[in-house]
Amino acid sequence: MPALARRRYPERHECWWHVYYGDIHAGTIALRVGIPHDEDPCGWSCSFYPGSHLGECTNGSAPTFDDARADFEAAIFLSKRTEADLQGWREAQAWAAWKLHRLRPRRPKRVA
Repeated sequence: MPALARRRYPERHECWWHVYYGDIHAGTIALRVGIPHDEDPCGWSCSFYPGSHLGECTNGSAPTFDDARADFEAAIFLSKRTEADLQGWREAQAWAAWKLHRLRPRRPKRVA
């Protein structure tokens, strides 16, 4: 079973991490914005599509990033996944990448 790994999401300026289970983006841990000051500032969500079903997504909040990370790791969401679910996610990602490559406009060839 692969370990969870986190990578900073480069398009966000605040504390925003994507969490990976092997090669699969399994969720996010981030600093929440627009909430009252008396609520927990960090939030986490654990899900991926396809491969998860409605009602299986788990999320929560925590006072610190380390607490949010511990809560994420304690979530039982990934323990319910089968290899077929994970493979379905990989195939959907490959298909989406292929589709975007095919739809990308190509430059016309230069004629000398």
